[in-house]
Amino acid sequence: MAVDVAPDEHTLRILVATDSHVGFNEKDKVRGQDALNTFEEALQIGKANRADFILHGGDLFHENKPSRKCLYRTMDLLRRYSFGPGEVNFQVVSDPAIFARGVVNYEDPNTNVETPLFMIHGNHDDPGGDSNLAAGSLLEVAGLANCFGRSEDLE
Repeated sequence: MAVDVAPDEHTLRILVATDSHVGFNEKDKVRGQDALNTFEEALQIGKANRADFILHGGDLFHENKPSRKCLYRTMDLLRRYSFGPGEVNFQVVSDPAIFARGVVNYEDPNTNVETPLFMIHGNHDDPGGDSNLAAGSLLEVAGLANCFGRSEDLE
């Protein structure tokens, strides 16, 4: 349950979401957009409650190779709910090398992120292939997310 606390310089508001499974059953004519709509609802809650950042605990996507349609719609949502004129008033103090681009997205001078997304992959959207990349890796290189917790060996 959310508790409304007046934000000040000592308050950090974090929206925690997990197991969104965007793309689950996406070809179903009735329920095909349920997971995407639920993820958007979480983003709306974060925006309405002025979250400083969103922490996604894994399985943003239902598959490690989501459809283009699924990726497109997710990327569109992240642009709409993460970008904006506001400032990020905290800093990541760990080694920036843990992020694919060596910097968090809100410190990139070419973007204006006001609500950053930090995420790990889950067992449904884990990295794979020769490059050991996940769908979240695409979000990160596009400046839409900050992925951490990579593992070279998932066994």
